[in-house]
Amino acid sequence: MYHNILVPIAFDTDHDTTAPLKLARMLATPNARITLLHVIEHVPAYAISYMPPDYANETRKAIEAQLNEMAATLPNAVGEVIEGHSGRSILDWTSEHNPDLIIIASHRPGMQEVIMGSTATQVVRHASCAVHVVR
Repeated sequence: MYHNILVPIAFDTDHDTTAPLKLARMLATPNARITLLHVIEHVPAYAISYMPPDYANETRKAIEAQLNEMAATLPNAVGEVIEGHSGRSILDWTSEHNPDLIIIASHRPGMQEVIMGSTATQVVRHASCAVHVVR
């Protein structure tokens, strides 16, 4: 059983968010802290000029609301949104908050992940705690 669980959440069609949440509930101690973390990738400077002026703020608010809704289904869970590169930012967050388990969703790797690597791969390779990958 784990006391401090991190569940990185990706909002896309390739990742199922229900399986990691169920697993977190099963592996958590009764007083465990569960953090649902979403990393907002930086929008390149050349693209930001094509976005509406309030794009970043509205996107962040929507993601925070969705994370908080998900967190409400788990005991002692909170949602958190940070910005940066997903893999590196997750690892930086873990070095500051010391979770004892990361539950991360992954999709079947394609050719792009073989060449460049995926977020889950980066987290598995470099995390200093247990990592459970859910497909």
